[in-house]
Amino acid sequence: MPRSPLLDMAFGYMPAQMLHVAAEIRLADAFGHGPMSSAELAEATGTHAPSLYRLLRGLTGLGVVDQVERDLFALTEEGRRLRSDAPDSIRALILLFCGPDVWRAWGDMVETVRTGEYAWERATGRTPFEYFESDEERSATFNEAMAEHTRAVAPEVLRAHDFGRYRTVADLGGGDGTLLAAILRANPGTRGMLVDLPSGLRSAPGGLRDVADRVEIVPGDFFDSVPAGADAYVLKSVIHDWDDEKAAAILRNCRAAMGAGARILLLEQVMPETVTPETAAVVRNDLNMLVSTGGRERTEAEYRNLLEGAGFTDVSPTGPLRPASYHVIEARPA
Repeated sequence: MPRSPLLDMAFGYMPAQMLHVAAEIRLADAFGHGPMSSAELAEATGTHAPSLYRLLRGLTGLGVVDQVERDLFALTEEGRRLRSDAPDSIRALILLFCGPDVWRAWGDMVETVRTGEYAWERATGRTPFEYFESDEERSATFNEAMAEHTRAVAPEVLRAHDFGRYRTVADLGGGDGTLLAAILRANPGTRGMLVDLPSGLRSAPGGLRDVADRVEIVPGDFFDSVPAGADAYVLKSVIHDWDDEKAAAILRNCRAAMGAGARILLLEQVMPETVTPETAAVVRNDLNMLVSTGGRERTEAEYRNLLEGAGFTDVSPTGPLRPASYHVIEARPA
């Protein structure tokens, strides 16, 4: 019987968990400059050598390592991205999205589809943001994962939009300030304001080190209020976390803080009206919002309606940007 592509998809959880284990035990960090045996790697990672050998063979099939000899493995260029010190590291993203918290939420998707109620709170007893706020280690993983993703998309965002036209840019929900730091490095005449919950700001002093003299760090909750005084208010991957009612509340608070000449900039993936294989990643993200936060990815028309309903006009999207199909959605106060 011919092998069905559906089976490959159904068994997709296996590679995901293999990558998660490699990230959890810091396998890539354990590699030196040359090939290493399973025993050497086991000693460096504190694992069981025969079991690690079997994992290494599996990771060879994924292109993470090369099996140079029977028990001699070398880290590949792609596997290097699992190193915590790699400039393009995705270790924290794998720890987050293949870890037990997101895993449990996706495992309860059938109940979400039946009821429309997102799974995270059923699985953990808390909303996702309460959950990460309550645990410093989980919060650090979440913040680093968001920073890794932001580092990948920031160059295209800077090419797509002229941030030099603003005196002050406020990054709302900006975590450690990865995006804001990139904006300020590219625009020496611009100042910044970083706004987030205290847990989100824990790593901000390090992330903003080289531009700290131009940044005001403001602990706050955008559901309560948004600080005034900025010319541009940036929200990257924020609005998609929330349902329409809560998303509109955030946007109304932004509108209340903005002067007539200010602009709001949403950096979001935009759901196509008709899905193709090329846009499948946006749909997966939408399903992750469905189970994890109760939010959603939105079409261009849905973002336009949301912004106009919150008091904005002249909604103009730019995109899609590579590598993640982001759009810069700009609007001004009506």
